[in-house]
Amino acid sequence: MTSTDTMTLWASARVTELLDGQNGIPPTYGTAEWQRLAANDPRKAAAILTAAEMWRRFGDEEALLDWFREASRPRHGLAEGKTLAELDALAKPKPPRLVQATSGWPPVAIPGRPGWYRHLVDGQQVELPRGGSEGAA
Repeated sequence: MTSTDTMTLWASARVTELLDGQNGIPPTYGTAEWQRLAANDPRKAAAILTAAEMWRRFGDEEALLDWFREASRPRHGLAEGKTLAELDALAKPKPPRLVQATSGWPPVAIPGRPGWYRHLVDGQQVELPRGGSEGAA
């Protein structure tokens, strides 16, 4: 059992104790109906515990409502998306990029040639073995 489960069970047990013998469910915390309850009315305390538990479990009510609004926002239909041919074209492998050294960056390892690196020397792409960077910039 996690600490969250323990807290949920504790809050539930307290609310059950407070509402034992009471009629109906307590009014929502902070509403006019809740404010009209006597200070020692157990429904008032039950509403406070319920609100605190909801906050602990779900956070800010407005943020939760915003999440629900976003989750239920209409989305574009499938017909408005890419066609299968467009998706297939996007999935095709792209041609490999040329390995190029860049000014101000370290030399680039050359795929398929272990120990060889591409350097930029006097504006030219130069392949040199590891440690062969004499004159490389």
